[in-house]
Amino acid sequence: MSKTFIISGGGTGGHIYPAIAIADELKMEYPDAKIVFVGAEDRMEMQKVPQAGYPIEGLWISGLQRKLDPKNFLLPFKVLSSLWKSYKILKKYKPQVAIGTGGYASAALLKVAGSIGIPTLIQEQNSYPGITNKILSKTAKRICVAYAGLDRYFPAKKILVTGNPIREDILKVHASSIDQQQAKAYFGLENADKVLLVIGGSLGARTINETIAEKRKYFEDANISILWQCGKYYFETYTSHDSDQIKVLAYIDRMDMAYGAADYIISRAGASSVSELALVGKPTMFIPSPNVAEDHQTKNAEAIVSKKAAVLVKEKYIPTDFERQFDKFLNSPSLCVEMGQNYKALAKPNATKEIVDEIKELIKE
Repeated sequence: MSKTFIISGGGTGGHIYPAIAIADELKMEYPDAKIVFVGAEDRMEMQKVPQAGYPIEGLWISGLQRKLDPKNFLLPFKVLSSLWKSYKILKKYKPQVAIGTGGYASAALLKVAGSIGIPTLIQEQNSYPGITNKILSKTAKRICVAYAGLDRYFPAKKILVTGNPIREDILKVHASSIDQQQAKAYFGLENADKVLLVIGGSLGARTINETIAEKRKYFEDANISILWQCGKYYFETYTSHDSDQIKVLAYIDRMDMAYGAADYIISRAGASSVSELALVGKPTMFIPSPNVAEDHQTKNAEAIVSKKAAVLVKEKYIPTDFERQFDKFLNSPSLCVEMGQNYKALAKPNATKEIVDEIKELIKE
């Protein structure tokens, strides 16, 4: 009998891409399986998941706005609506397992699945879990995590340290199949001596963009070219910086080529980025977003810095610390090599397969 799986993860690429990676691995393991996604109606998963070839059902759900907002008054109705629709979806498809990678829709779906006896698996990407997964962990059968030490938050007997699922194209970088010179040429930087890759997420990061614009002369003096993903919200503001030495893009579709071209990387510290960069193994500066729940990006970055595998600059310290920290890369090639090696040692390229192996075990139980 063919298998059915329900997967929910969305709101940001950090939740969506791991969910799609798990779906792809499940499809390899069970070619005849039916895989259905559940997402929030107005979030990016409603476009990204169908583009990846999977059907998706939408829930009317969103989070609590941090500031006073009339939309907050709708939240109780959205929660009830999403729980009821989740129940109907689960009864319709009758999945063997429900899988959640984070996001508002994931919370509703896994809450209902656990309450009606469908085995659930949580994939927690961050070093500090949010309150939703802490609650869901009570009924979850398995909790696959990216960092050790999360038994402080979850029942220890349910935890497996698997790492975060990684997109197939990024695994190519880990396998060293991307030629750096070809990757530079792909972005029109074939004459570049050194390339700095700047990634602030698909939507962009205001402070990182402002910093790169302000430090143009610093990088020019160091003979560093820049491959700059500024985000779709900021493209019009920064496209004027585009030149032979600076390539400004709203979004980079070929991240394998971008990582392949890079000599240095500046990045936010979302869970997916942190895990991908371990596979890349290049000198990295993290500038975490301070505007996320429980400041989890800073905690993600600190976990890597503690292994001497990256440097960290908090947004509020950019004026005093940015050049001092980046100078470490410029002044010590041996440190760059050491950091890259330390970071690559933390990589978990088999994370997706290990998670699917746990899903297979749940089916047997």
